[in-house]
Amino acid sequence: MRRRLLALTTAALIAVVAVTVAAAAPTAGSVTVYSGRSEAFAKPLFEMFTKETGIRVEARYGDSAALAATILEEGGNSPADVFWGQEAGAVGAVSREGLLKTLPAATLERVPPRFRSPNRAWVGTSGRARVLAYNTERVQQSELPDSVYALTGARWKGKVGLPPTNASFQAFVSVMRLEAGDDRTRDFLLGLKANDVRFYSGNSQVLQALARGEIEIGLVNHYYLTQLKAQEPNAPVANHFLAKGDPGAVVNCAAAGILKTAANGAEAQKLVDFLLSKKAQRFIARGPGNAEYPLVGGVLPRPGLPKIGDLQGPSINLGRLGRELPITLRLLGEVGYTR
Repeated sequence: MRRRLLALTTAALIAVVAVTVAAAAPTAGSVTVYSGRSEAFAKPLFEMFTKETGIRVEARYGDSAALAATILEEGGNSPADVFWGQEAGAVGAVSREGLLKTLPAATLERVPPRFRSPNRAWVGTSGRARVLAYNTERVQQSELPDSVYALTGARWKGKVGLPPTNASFQAFVSVMRLEAGDDRTRDFLLGLKANDVRFYSGNSQVLQALARGEIEIGLVNHYYLTQLKAQEPNAPVANHFLAKGDPGAVVNCAAAGILKTAANGAEAQKLVDFLLSKKAQRFIARGPGNAEYPLVGGVLPRPGLPKIGDLQGPSINLGRLGRELPITLRLLGEVGYTR
């Protein structure tokens, strides 16, 4: 599995090396994090953690799948203490190789069972729903489909955008494969490509293209709309939640795990527990430009969002996504979505 995942993410690794901050060697009173969460999102949380505990965070930022491949390559020599992935599949891929330690029950039980690892190796830190974001000046809400499969139709030719290298999009493809099978998933991806789907480097870029009117629909996570509105309050973009059970309605989670080889295990555990504190969960849910779903009881989501319990894609255990990631990456490469 290591070779497959490494081979499929070589290009992503090159990009990560170019843009990430190299992690310093672990020292007393510090914790080294490989973060698939962006620096703009994660750094304020790390600063809050340091202020509260005195523990310094050395962060390396990059694509979640690429960071997972890096950890697999580094093996027992990885300097990482914590892997914080954008979605459960990338962290699950590391877990499947036996590189993550078992988390305490007190940590895991802070979140609902659907957002924690069956083998107790990772825990969800926030929820994110897949949506169709759309340009409200170009599309009437009544025109929007209830299923992502409809996007291969003539109405949407040249008008759909997505970020193929994004970890959450890749997790969505894994969910579709598990729900509908590889053949139908391949047909869907090829159908989108034949329908002149447009590729972007990330979810934010998809939302910006929607605001410009460059496309009419984008496949993204729900909270990117809040980020866009924080910068462009009048942007003509809204979210459309797909029908229950549709692969496009999947609810995934960001997830964190602690490396078995962590040099700063106690500090790593404090960081993971901090991410599940009410203080951190409130920031994740309602901080400036933030609108992810809190997973800890007693913390309210941003107003206007559907209840997370009302959102349900296919009944897929998120713990299965780790094993599916290499196959999904290979499929995306075969159909020309990634290199």
